[in-house]
Amino acid sequence: MYKNLAAAFAAACFLSSPLVSPAFSQTAPPPLKVGFVYVAPLTPMGWVHQHDEGRKAMLAALNPAGAAAPRVEATVVENVAEGPDAERVIHDLARQGHLLIFTPSFGYMEPTLAVARAFPGVRFESITGYKTAANVAVANARYYEGRYLAGVAAGRMTRSNLAGYVAGFPIPEVLQGLNAFTLGMRSVNPQASVKVIWLQAWFDPSRERDAAMTLMDQGADVLAFHTGSNAVMVAAQERGKMAVAYHSDMRAVAPQAQILAVTHEWGAYYTRRAKAVLDGSWTSGNVWGGIREGMVRVGDFGPRVPQAVQDEVLARQKDIAAGRLQPFRALTQAVLDTAGHTVIAAGQSLSDPQILAMDYLVQGVQAPQPRP
Repeated sequence: MYKNLAAAFAAACFLSSPLVSPAFSQTAPPPLKVGFVYVAPLTPMGWVHQHDEGRKAMLAALNPAGAAAPRVEATVVENVAEGPDAERVIHDLARQGHLLIFTPSFGYMEPTLAVARAFPGVRFESITGYKTAANVAVANARYYEGRYLAGVAAGRMTRSNLAGYVAGFPIPEVLQGLNAFTLGMRSVNPQASVKVIWLQAWFDPSRERDAAMTLMDQGADVLAFHTGSNAVMVAAQERGKMAVAYHSDMRAVAPQAQILAVTHEWGAYYTRRAKAVLDGSWTSGNVWGGIREGMVRVGDFGPRVPQAVQDEVLARQKDIAAGRLQPFRALTQAVLDTAGHTVIAAGQSLSDPQILAMDYLVQGVQAPQPRP
């Protein structure tokens, strides 16, 4: 009996020795589950596509090839309407163990906050929102910087001096882009103006197409848009007109129509925020990055754009990155709204709070002033 006990004791000591590493002690921690909620269907280009490219970049960066086990895994729920449906989907992701959830649509802000109150241990990233909480961060990009540059190109390319603009909702982000586009256009072509059709929707390809056709019928020979599909680009291609791609490069569907693309880049941000959850450094915050930070980029010129125009646009892009050019700065003349009121005094620039609260349209835009 004692002999058997001694043998058992020796075996136990051997198994507990620090020199031995049983297989079960090498088990990797479970991967971080990250959720993504998309406001429209996942398509080969557009708003949702760019966010999904960011998701892929995050996975590639945090799960390097050859790793023994993934550090991060992601779940996508697409085509989720803003409002009650969004709250239900976000809640389900949190309940299923997703500890980081990205909600990239303005109308997801309130549903995100509501779910965050019920799940204090989950981190939420409200993309394009503006309300934060202890476990809710917000992030957005200075899309208006790219819009200004697109306006410069459109101002050089138009022959009718009229651009058409298909827009979703008159929220500050959209007004910023529309006003910056108009100011960029008129900086090189003071006779240019921009006609707007409001859709009151982010993603409705058939109505986006109809709006584009209407604007071209009314004399617009260059188009821009702030909606979620590529329908405006396709319409311009069919009619032999030109258009500015938004969110992503759309030459695949508009090879002759594309002037350039204003591209959104989310991979670095998504990677940084997931890494912060992994290492325990995540905190709430408010990020508003632009060309300087690599979150917005202009390029992917179409074949009809002269090299001189390309060079001009790229030079101005460098000026924005270096802080030498600010789209909402008035130089020698004040900037007026469509009612004739001064909104940027001569020699002055708008502050970030003023840009974020933008609720007017500048002269050169053919559309009613947005309602307060």
